[in-house]
Amino acid sequence: MPRPAFSVDKSLTRPERVLLVGVMLAADYHGSAELRQRLFQAALDEAAELVAASGGEVVEVSGSSRDKPHNALFVGTGKAEELAAQVAALGIELVVFNHELTPTQERNLERALQCRVLDRVGLILAIFAQRAASQEGRLQVELAQLKHLSGRLVRGYGHLQSQKGGIGLKGPGETQLETDRRLIGQKITALNRQLQQVRKQRATRRKSRLNSGLKTFALVGYTNTGKSSLFNRLTKAEVLAKDQLFATLDTTARRLYLNEHASVLISDTVGFVRRLPHTLVAAFAATLEETALADVLVHVVDVSHPEYAQQMEDVNRVLAEIKADRLPQLVVYNKIDRLPPAEQNPGLLRGADGRVAAVRISVLGGDGLADLRQAMAEWAQET
Repeated sequence: MPRPAFSVDKSLTRPERVLLVGVMLAADYHGSAELRQRLFQAALDEAAELVAASGGEVVEVSGSSRDKPHNALFVGTGKAEELAAQVAALGIELVVFNHELTPTQERNLERALQCRVLDRVGLILAIFAQRAASQEGRLQVELAQLKHLSGRLVRGYGHLQSQKGGIGLKGPGETQLETDRRLIGQKITALNRQLQQVRKQRATRRKSRLNSGLKTFALVGYTNTGKSSLFNRLTKAEVLAKDQLFATLDTTARRLYLNEHASVLISDTVGFVRRLPHTLVAAFAATLEETALADVLVHVVDVSHPEYAQQMEDVNRVLAEIKADRLPQLVVYNKIDRLPPAEQNPGLLRGADGRVAAVRISVLGGDGLADLRQAMAEWAQET
């Protein structure tokens, strides 16, 4: 049986050669032709970063347009033939689709391309599998992996369709496929039970924090906007902070002294991403619960990113999915040091009511961090 698509092959001494495929679907992109093309290119660029974060090397990028996905191949027969030719000519080892494929589409594509195929969900899972450090993180990743795999067990089982009998098995017995599905179902049940225990432990810790009377602030935002770097600068912690997607998967909380009148609890959380699969949101419910139960969300934005407004929308969409969209948000526009000199002005942005609505900062240079502390102190005393 071939290895699962989301596994990490540590025997490889070099990055896998990857062909990245993106399709501009009519339902996903709106506006002028120029805007649609710009958003599509930004999505491909992000997908290439995801491939790099997983350890792959993008050798070629193939883009196309369709009104809707092809039922069997997602891209259609003509495009599949073109991709097969590229796979053969470029020595491609893995084809990554920046879309969520059905198990049937994935299987048909592997046959047509004669190459391993990975969809967007599998790619993000591959990164999560490499990055999860805590027991909770690993449990959540494994749960998401198994749920993703359960619908794809048809792979490699063509030779195992005959029934197998045996002592203690009634009737014709089970096929290997049915057995594996049953075992995966049992494993999923066991993981859910373990995660439920983790939730109880987290609830106990949260209760003790609530008894302290401190307000809780949760850092949220798109992946790689500088949340962990900001967390480290504010708390003097040493959380992993890298210039790459999904560097943080595990929630970390610290007490933060703001001034003589205010201290708060602040937590760093997993970053969000465009079209974050629902299965991952569900699997990381225990971690994301920290976000949903915070008093204030500190929404960190990479203001230097050309599509930062779209990224903010994507984050708010996930927040709505975890029932955290009604929590008050303090917006932090980070990375102003990457803007043109005339726009690198740190400081507080107040609304018509005089309340701080946003803060402009540079975590790298430290500009605006004092303003952010002031804003958090004001919010802590008001909320």
